[in-house]
Amino acid sequence: MRVALSVACFDDVLFPGTAKAVTVLLERLGHEVAFPPGQTCCGQFHWTAGYHREAAGLARSHSAAFEGCEVVVAPSASCAATVRDDYPKIARTARDPGLARAAEALAVYELTEFLIDVLGVTDVGAYFPHRVTYHPSCRSLRILGVGDRPVRLLRAVRGLDLVELPSAEECCGFGGAFAMKNADVSVAMVADKVRHVRDTGADVVCAVDDSCLAHIGGALSRLRGGVRTMHLAEILAETGPA
Repeated sequence: MRVALSVACFDDVLFPGTAKAVTVLLERLGHEVAFPPGQTCCGQFHWTAGYHREAAGLARSHSAAFEGCEVVVAPSASCAATVRDDYPKIARTARDPGLARAAEALAVYELTEFLIDVLGVTDVGAYFPHRVTYHPSCRSLRILGVGDRPVRLLRAVRGLDLVELPSAEECCGFGGAFAMKNADVSVAMVADKVRHVRDTGADVVCAVDDSCLAHIGGALSRLRGGVRTMHLAEILAETGPA
């Protein structure tokens, strides 16, 4: 299968390793990965910040970049949720039926959805001998409803010791503009999240959104607790002895 990779602008600038890991993973599973060069920001930040006209322009260009693609995979639940949940709203606000049709035609999947629902795999041949805990990002949990897909994939990784994160469904406090507009609240929320992460004794905390991991990782680094952050794709791309 030819898979079009949608890379969040956040990842493109700050976490390019995530897109590389997805490419390694999908190619190992026998699929061709393409990167449509016309893609830019999906417009999520503009939409949630109230810049609706600008969000509509970005949604049009993003949809055009993936026009005709058989399937689009995004290693960001946040961006996938924007296309699937927000684009219809953006189109209605902009009174743009063309955008609505273009958005509806996009077959966009968050990575774990694609692996489990489309490819039908949970064991991707990964090996990662570390203690890991998983943080479910808000948009993966509440908008996309990815459920236990990430956990099922982690449980199938050889050598991995998966430990449940206490109060996992609580927000980490990032929320894009929320962290800037409500800094004190955001810091208090991530302090709770980091305390729970450290209570697990995990070596690594992972998620399907690098934006959350940046927020959690920043707080962890200040504590010098030795817990690493990794995108789920980076763990799934790891291999070891047969």
